[in-house]
Amino acid sequence: MTVQRVLILEDNLIIAMEAEEILRLVGIQQIEIASNLEQAVNAVHSEHYDFAMLDVNLGESTSFGFARLLMDRGISFGFVSGYSDTLDFPADLRHVPLLNKPFDEQAMRLFVHTLAAGDSSAM
Repeated sequence: MTVQRVLILEDNLIIAMEAEEILRLVGIQQIEIASNLEQAVNAVHSEHYDFAMLDVNLGESTSFGFARLLMDRGISFGFVSGYSDTLDFPADLRHVPLLNKPFDEQAMRLFVHTLAAGDSSAM
C-alpha cells in the first residue's frame, strides 16, 4: 500500500508538529493533526486515512477506545508512547506497532513501513 494520508492523534502540539515534519521527510504529504479524541473521531468520520498514529496517553484519557474504532473501520494504526512496551495495554491491543518517543526519521520510516505493510507485530 502507498501511504498518502495520515492522521496524527497527539495532545502535545510540539510532538505532533515534529511527527508531521518527519512524515513529510519520509514522503507523506497529506497529514492531519487531531489534538483530542473528539477531533480524531470527527476526522475519521469525514475523511479517509491510510493509517493513524495514536499517542497512548491523552492527558486524562487514552487512545485505546479510538484504536478500536479504527480497527472496526479497517484503518491501520500504531501507537506512539514514551513507554517502551505494551504490557500495560489492553490484551487486544498489545500486538499493535509501537513507536517510542523520542523518535527520529529512521524510526519513523520503519514505523510507516510496518503500518503500510499491515504488519501487526510490535516494534
